[in-house]
Amino acid sequence: MRSSSEVLEGNKVKLTVEVDEQELSEAVDDTLRRLQREVTVPGFRPGKVPRRLLEHRLGGKAIREEVLRHAVPDYYAQAVEEAALDIIAAPEIDITSGEDDGPLAFDAIVEVRPKVSIPGYDGLQVTVASPQATDEEVEAQVDRLREQFAELTDVERPVRNGDVVTLDVTGLKGDEVVEELAATDYVYEVGTERLVPGADAKLHGAKPGDIVEVETEDAPGGATRVRLLVKVVREKVLPEANDEWASDASEFDTVAELRDDVRKRLSAYRRLQANIELREKAVEGLASLVTEDMPDTLVEEEFGRLQHGLAHRLSDNNVTLEQYLAMRAMSGDDLMAELHAQAESQVRADLALRALAEAEELEVSDDELAQEIARAAQENGRTPREMARQIAEGPGLERLRSELRNSKAVAWLVEHVDVVDEQGNPMDRALLLGHESSSEEASEDSGDAAANKGAASAADEAVEAEAEAEAEDKDEEGEE
Repeated sequence: MRSSSEVLEGNKVKLTVEVDEQELSEAVDDTLRRLQREVTVPGFRPGKVPRRLLEHRLGGKAIREEVLRHAVPDYYAQAVEEAALDIIAAPEIDITSGEDDGPLAFDAIVEVRPKVSIPGYDGLQVTVASPQATDEEVEAQVDRLREQFAELTDVERPVRNGDVVTLDVTGLKGDEVVEELAATDYVYEVGTERLVPGADAKLHGAKPGDIVEVETEDAPGGATRVRLLVKVVREKVLPEANDEWASDASEFDTVAELRDDVRKRLSAYRRLQANIELREKAVEGLASLVTEDMPDTLVEEEFGRLQHGLAHRLSDNNVTLEQYLAMRAMSGDDLMAELHAQAESQVRADLALRALAEAEELEVSDDELAQEIARAAQENGRTPREMARQIAEGPGLERLRSELRNSKAVAWLVEHVDVVDEQGNPMDRALLLGHESSSEEASEDSGDAAANKGAASAADEAVEAEAEAEAEDKDEEGEE
């Protein structure tokens, strides 16, 4: 077989394939052997039909069509592999000669994954919120803890946010009382916005004995007015933040130790947020460098995956599409537009990461691929051999390799972008790791070493399993 390729417009490539009669005769022989097993002829056992009789009964044209039906896809796949094409859509095949007899020749026009440009990727700057907890944030957390031990004291002053009031609530529709919205001695914290809309604003400034009314169209029983009688106003008196309180309220002996622990926990959470933000903004920044239009084929494929994923999540949570749309206050068209925009964004990011991996010569070795298979197998309670077979039958090893390569590109990007805080000041990357980074990294390194050691044999087994899977697939095709 001989093949050549020609680049066309629109991310398409034209493959020209030629197969001489001698090579094609092997495909003819394979087809006839398969048909001998499949075709039933009276007087002959399955698989024992003479070839000449079979050729006579089916006719040369039908046999030729069957040969081409099976052989052309195989020759096309070989041509794709020889040209090292990353195809993203089914080909348009045109047989130019040999449809009836003689040497075979055909053209195949196929859409390939485009390569995009990412100019200036090595100078990207990412703004990330500081991972360090501020004194104000620490005190706010301490105050929340103090509130749990607050005492309520009656006051005669006007109501303000944070006060706890006792109310008699009456819902009215015209002059009739709505029973669904009636309560006596209802205890409510002003400022939480948990009553009918507008109630908190009306309560501000009220005193014990005052009556306020709120007009509303969204209340139980269809009430149009809600009358609130303020009976008692109490304010929260928080305990003093001292060592005695800290000892009673926490496992720490002093308030300083409590604040240190709050700061440590807040900073750990902020570091997690900052690292997620860094990763997301770095990829967004890289994708923004891409100016090429995204191929409809890739966008529609990703759009379909997003739709499928959303349907599964809704089903898992027993939520209908109508309920989901109502919760988000959007129409079906709005949702489809959102998913389509998300699909285009993800395709753009994927192509940008592929371009970065190529520019920085980031590759995934067979050992790394096998280790990933071993890791996935362990997570899913499967053997590496079983997982390799599942991947080979599903998205394929090359897709997995591409995903791992993109992960390497993200890691490279995160490591090389300039990171600044919200004021534009360069950020010390050590802050993103935390003060415990050295011991944590040492522990992770030792854990990785043990995992890699255990994965070594699994890696070999996974690669071997993939080779066996491919061999068996070829055997099955031959039997067909």
